[in-house]
Amino acid sequence: MSKKVKQMLMAEIGEHLGESKNLLLVDVSKLEANDANTWRIALRGSNISALTVKNTLARRVLADRGVEGLDSVLSGPTTLVWGGEDVVELSKSIAKWAKELEALEIKGATIEGNILDHDAVMQLSKSPGRAELLSEIAGLMLAPARQIAGALLGPGGRVSGAVKAASEKEE
Repeated sequence: MSKKVKQMLMAEIGEHLGESKNLLLVDVSKLEANDANTWRIALRGSNISALTVKNTLARRVLADRGVEGLDSVLSGPTTLVWGGEDVVELSKSIAKWAKELEALEIKGATIEGNILDHDAVMQLSKSPGRAELLSEIAGLMLAPARQIAGALLGPGGRVSGAVKAASEKEE
């Protein structure tokens, strides 16, 4: 492949990746064609993209983005996967597919320039996603208001119950 062709391919890979710095690297070479198509269609439906690339080109494109140290992960057939709502959602989706399709192998990831191996990606897939964390934060923010409302309603309810009980005794 000539240098000019390599530069054009690297530019195209860079365009596909856009601004994404969170990538999962998987091996889909052992998947049957129907499984691979089903997998790619499902990913597209979740706004996740997958691109199979030559390792040397991927290494150069990622190095231009400041991501280095992927030499151990970029060996053998590699497909770059990115997108989704956040990196946790991405890792959950790919981990789910790796369980369904045994031939799909998670090789590693790069998240904001940090390199993760297979085990770290699996741990990431078990952590709460952005939406779950936001709901937890909202719940924590509303907890004091609930406690105040409960405190205000609690004694008032006891007083009204005592008044009602006293009025029933008099009757």
